[in-house]
Amino acid sequence: MKDPRFDALARQLVGYSTRLQQGDHILLELSDAPDEMAVALIRAVRAAGGFPHIRLHHGLVSREMMAGAQEEQYAAVADDLMHEMKRMQAYIAIRGANNSFENSSVPPDKMQLVMKHMRPVVNQRVTHTRWCGLRWPTPSMAQQAGMGTEAFEDFYFRCCLMDYAPLKAAMDILAKRMEATDQVHITGPGTDLRFSIKGMPAIPCAGEYNMPDGEVFTAPIRDSVEGILRYNAPTVFQGTPFDGIEFRFEKGRIVEAHCNGNDEGLRHILDTDEGARYIGEFALGVNPAILQPMRDILFDEKIAGSFHFTPGEAYEVAPNGNHSQVHWDLVCIQRKDYGGGEIRFDGELIRKDGLFLDPALACLNPEPQA
Repeated sequence: MKDPRFDALARQLVGYSTRLQQGDHILLELSDAPDEMAVALIRAVRAAGGFPHIRLHHGLVSREMMAGAQEEQYAAVADDLMHEMKRMQAYIAIRGANNSFENSSVPPDKMQLVMKHMRPVVNQRVTHTRWCGLRWPTPSMAQQAGMGTEAFEDFYFRCCLMDYAPLKAAMDILAKRMEATDQVHITGPGTDLRFSIKGMPAIPCAGEYNMPDGEVFTAPIRDSVEGILRYNAPTVFQGTPFDGIEFRFEKGRIVEAHCNGNDEGLRHILDTDEGARYIGEFALGVNPAILQPMRDILFDEKIAGSFHFTPGEAYEVAPNGNHSQVHWDLVCIQRKDYGGGEIRFDGELIRKDGLFLDPALACLNPEPQA
């Protein structure tokens, strides 16, 4: 029997996240997700008067394609995908993963070749469609979260189907405060970081772009970043795990980079192109229900009491002039249980140990733990 939450999630994605209109074309892209969820999405699109287009992927097949990627091949693939994407008004991606490290055996040069050709397609989707991306709960994700499969599924649907309206109101307040800010100063264990966000737009994300959601993002002035930053959330990039990443910045550029056990792999990513050593996004994670990292960025970047500081491509809605094949969201959690920390806007203490001090932002603080 199909889980009734499939239909509820499909309605949330179609009606709220992508705001599908009569006559809209929408691309539904599912990887290692149940056919029943694809059917639920197709039916929700038709009920809204839209036209569903669908692509189904499987992790093993995708890995094999990338492992032998050729320039001429992926130029043609990207051309086809771009032609399709330009016809879409909306886009939903559901990405399952039976093995989060599936792509770790893809040679780095092949991965970079694929990224080079796919980046324009991603930019077209991000800039010119109403889009939403989300994971699908799998036993491997439950393992990464340190939870049982059923408990993780309950957590997943609770996060995705929550009422985002109260969060959106508070995020709008936070976004206006960020847009009025020039200098940001972040401190914490191993971190003393300064940069400017003067004149940059701040974008509140409350279920319109990702599920689960809960962040307000902007971008630093490209050359303004100075100081040191130690991330404390584990991460995966292109199928390879990294832990304990530390950067030192001068005039916006990452001039020194270290991590636990794989400095060479870290530097290889940062040397992808010139923009990979500059920051394309600064965001505050504000989903009160998400508290622990699980090496899945669509969850980890929303952790209450966290921020992420992203080497690589800046979004066109918050452009700081940085361009790269890389966009790597790296997370630092500042709650007391992760060592604490402070964020100041123009000298004013905004958040301490992961808690916003303004009562108007209280609903963005972590849920109390039992």
